[in-house]
Amino acid sequence: MRVHRAFAFVDLSGFTSFTDANGDEQAGRVLTEFRAVVREVSSDRGVRVAKWQGDGAMFVSVEPTPIVEAVLEIEERVDHSSPLRLRGGITIGDVILFEGDDYIGSSVNLAARLCDGAAPHEILASVELEPYLPDWACAEPAGPVEVRGFAHAIPVLRLHRAGRVDPANPADAVDAANATDAANADQPKLASGT
Repeated sequence: MRVHRAFAFVDLSGFTSFTDANGDEQAGRVLTEFRAVVREVSSDRGVRVAKWQGDGAMFVSVEPTPIVEAVLEIEERVDHSSPLRLRGGITIGDVILFEGDDYIGSSVNLAARLCDGAAPHEILASVELEPYLPDWACAEPAGPVEVRGFAHAIPVLRLHRAGRVDPANPADAVDAANATDAANADQPKLASGT
């Protein structure tokens, strides 16, 4: 049976190295915290965790906006609570529902490949998702990207929460401060009482 679905894959970047450096117990704690965030956010957004993949997860949703919201919220929460950064890939399209609980098709394959190709703290999405982005999300063209297994370059977007600062990139903090200063320049100043 052919169905229209949105898919996402997320992955904790550097989990293998982290485990090697910090040991299995600490890695287990990080993974437990990650999965708790994934369960809570996916439940709140009405997105199904289709399967766990070690230090990652696959999501499926009938509607595209909740899956985008979920991935961006998970990314932000992991960013604040984990020593590792999240990466992800999100797509939408027609696929075959296989044996009642699995999916076959280019859309699901592309979501997995976008996640694999994303940098730490990067969420990549197919351009078809742009009309479904929540108001608080921003999309930047990431250009046509060569994706393993696909014959042609795929137009891709880089998604993030509006006003989001990447703590791993100090230039973002400067850009955000400059944008805030510019926005505040037009605001009336309050007179000081002293």
